[in-house]
Amino acid sequence: MGKVGKRQGGARSGTGRAPGYTVGLDIGGTKILGALLDPAGEVVATVRRSTVHGADGLVDGAAQAVRDVVESGGVELAAVVGVGLGIPGIVDHVSGTVKHAVNLGVHDDELPLAELLSAELGGVAVVVENDLNVAAVGAAHVLERSEHGAGAGGEAGAGGPAEHEDLAFLALGTGLASGLVLNGELRRGASGAAGEIGHIPVDPLGPECPCGQRGCLERFASGKALEAAWPSRHGKPAPVELFEAARAGDEEAIAVKDRFAAATASAVRLLVLTADVRHVVLGGGVALLGTELLDAVQDALREQAKVSSFLGSLKLAERVRLAPTHVPVAAVGAAVLGRRG
Repeated sequence: MGKVGKRQGGARSGTGRAPGYTVGLDIGGTKILGALLDPAGEVVATVRRSTVHGADGLVDGAAQAVRDVVESGGVELAAVVGVGLGIPGIVDHVSGTVKHAVNLGVHDDELPLAELLSAELGGVAVVVENDLNVAAVGAAHVLERSEHGAGAGGEAGAGGPAEHEDLAFLALGTGLASGLVLNGELRRGASGAAGEIGHIPVDPLGPECPCGQRGCLERFASGKALEAAWPSRHGKPAPVELFEAARAGDEEAIAVKDRFAAATASAVRLLVLTADVRHVVLGGGVALLGTELLDAVQDALREQAKVSSFLGSLKLAERVRLAPTHVPVAAVGAAVLGRRG
């Protein structure tokens, strides 16, 4: 497998193909986000379309999203050397199939998504990957470029090449899971379960988890856990209402917020202690809270480090950051992986 980072100008990809334009799609239950990357790895166009459910609608919608973002970028489809898709469900990245993407109308039968979309696009290479994995790849790509810059041809700046990027993308959504990019390599694991930290039990007496275990981490650090602890009362998302109430001095809200921040900090600590990643990037719906969430999690990490000089030496709070919001990170990651289709 090739590296996650930028290609140098004139270099060839891990497939032996000269780098060209690539398209990435982040396919969700309600929308498709698309990104077009130029040969240097820069985002030159983005697009948003509604998702059409079912196998035929999914393929047709993805093909149209590719055409739309290519047209928006002012290039021809023939200039695209690869397309990457990030999609929920059970994904076989080798065969390019997906199943059990229930929110997309794809159930038990394997859908040969890569093959069908490639045929719709005239034979361009297509890769399919889990949505969380492409988010991790996209975060690594965007953060590397934003922190170190890129010269002509996409060369890395003084901070070193992007292939040395290490991070975990911690998705605080309905559940809790992470995507891992370790030393520039996407880590899927032997069975594709790498990063499923939400189902690590942390409290044997805790609430039951849908996975069958008890006291799993996602029962304390996820959007669903937060909604259970602080249900929406005024029609806004529960995380927004919770943080607003805490900001206004509501003592119960402050306590719930602190517990949630501490549980999220525990997830960060777990990722650093197991993989020693350089960054833990907070993403997912809860992360849209922005700097308020980041500050709360960093404060919790500093508080936890007070009891351990070992934890203090790891500088955990300094490793945490928010997912970039100026580009569709998962779509960008899918486009990066599309270079190796």
